[in-house]
Amino acid sequence: MDDLLKTGKIAAAGMKAQATRLRVVSENMANADSVAKTPGGEPYRRKIITFKNTLDRALDANVVRVDRVSADRTEFGRRHEPNHPAADADGYVLLPNVNPLVEMMDMREAQRTYEANLGVVNVTKDMVKRTVELLR
Repeated sequence: MDDLLKTGKIAAAGMKAQATRLRVVSENMANADSVAKTPGGEPYRRKIITFKNTLDRALDANVVRVDRVSADRTEFGRRHEPNHPAADADGYVLLPNVNPLVEMMDMREAQRTYEANLGVVNVTKDMVKRTVELLR
């Protein structure tokens, strides 16, 4: 019975990590068109999330956790818009380094991983329920 509860807690940790990933992807998508408001200013910089395996001493098992959310250091795009308030001296506006296609792929992967962990939680719950019924 303890192993079943342990399995559910490990899957729940995975769900929590993927929920954080979905939040980061949503923030990136929401700011995909956010440019600077002042000349020479930087637009929104994409955020990336990294995970790590951590030993959960209470479970005596490795679980996935969010390691950190950091800024993506790839270069910004540029578009010639001399009349834009954020245009530099040459008339170029820096664009966020967010690629909506990449964000959609990240979102789908996070969603599928979340759903897989949810399936593990549901199966574990069902197995615990059946075990309790057998013990009656």
